[in-house]
Amino acid sequence: MTRVTDNQYMSLEERVEKLKNSVVRKRGSGEAKFEFAEFSPKQKTVICWWRSQRYKRCDGIIADGAVRSGKTVSMVMGFCLWAMSEFDGCSFAICGKTLGSLRRNVIETAKQTLPALGFKISEKRSENLLNISGCGHRNTFYLFGGKDEGSQDLIQGMTLAGVYFDEVALMPESFVSQATARCSVPGSKWWFNCNPSGPYHWFKKGWIDNAPERNLLYLHFTMADNFSLTDDIRARYERMYSGVFYERYILGKWCMAEGLIYSMFDANVHCGEIQREWETSFLSCDYGTQNPFALGLIRRYTAEEKNYYLEKEYYHDGRKKVQLTDSQYADRVDKFAENTGAEFIIVDPSAASFIAELRKRGWKVIKAKNDVMEGIRCVSKCISDGHLTVNPGCVNTLREFAAYVWDSSADSRGEDKPLKQNDHAMDMLRYAIYTDNSVTDRRRRYSGMGTRQAV
Repeated sequence: MTRVTDNQYMSLEERVEKLKNSVVRKRGSGEAKFEFAEFSPKQKTVICWWRSQRYKRCDGIIADGAVRSGKTVSMVMGFCLWAMSEFDGCSFAICGKTLGSLRRNVIETAKQTLPALGFKISEKRSENLLNISGCGHRNTFYLFGGKDEGSQDLIQGMTLAGVYFDEVALMPESFVSQATARCSVPGSKWWFNCNPSGPYHWFKKGWIDNAPERNLLYLHFTMADNFSLTDDIRARYERMYSGVFYERYILGKWCMAEGLIYSMFDANVHCGEIQREWETSFLSCDYGTQNPFALGLIRRYTAEEKNYYLEKEYYHDGRKKVQLTDSQYADRVDKFAENTGAEFIIVDPSAASFIAELRKRGWKVIKAKNDVMEGIRCVSKCISDGHLTVNPGCVNTLREFAAYVWDSSADSRGEDKPLKQNDHAMDMLRYAIYTDNSVTDRRRRYSGMGTRQAV
């Protein structure tokens, strides 16, 4: 005999009421493994707006604001409850910047929360879709990554009853326009979730600023809207960011990236000499032929978190001095690395011929992770936390810290970009810290299997 649970008899109205009045649910041994904390008023609105007499005629909802403010869990639950309540046998789209981030941020949340409400969810990874069933309804949810302009081709031609965008500000406008145009089923709605970017971003100008004209409900979240965060956790997140990232991710503002990028760097605090035992020593390089070639020796030790010391640098400007070949630069790397104990070198991923030359000499080469904004955020946190020290002899690095600024013309186009000046030592340092922080399994670090020993 098949065991029948109370949830199987629960009407959709009862499910919604259960969510609206949800308090802490203890973890148990049954199917429901997700722990609900008390929902804030904004979270309850996100979950149930489509049933509200005030908002149900809206064509969609936008939820933006600070990180860890409770947007995603309430949006995922509201979207799925709405789809399963209002439709049967229909297709929906769930979109993220990449399929990997979508599965981490959204699908795992759905798999944890929906069974707790009596729904069954199954994923066909090879087809990038979910089948969700419950209370006599069954719908299909297709998964999409909207990382570039070509992504719009993936969703073209579909007929959808609704679409959910996770981190919509990271997607190209063409993809979002194509996905929203697919929602032609009567009663279809759009669901948008994001953290802020710049004030001229296409989504801010075209959607948030025009939410009333587009017949959209707009809700702005702060960390205070997430009742599950303790004061200590909230304070920890506030310490994680500084500068423009604090304004956007903590205060939830759509603000410009302007002025010095690393405004938190203070030579009186972050400049000095360190003598100690090192956990790891490695090199990092921003490659240039006519543009400057920047090379640094990075020492790392871990005391709760990773700490970095830029001990020395090599800086060659091909415009002011003679241009060097890959082989000549590799000679400089070998000379620079003598008696340093450097175990590997992180290199600008676009420098293919130089990487080949280093591998030929036996170097273990790591192609640098080159997400500029995430890299800048990572370095900013390292500086703010006091985990970066620069030797006073690294004069070019110190000079660039004082001159590395945001490109104001890019911001007017809705983009966040550093000005392409005084950025070569900054790129070298960003490659080092962001790449080293991004990879934990040393065996997966190397893009080439060099045989060179530490020197």
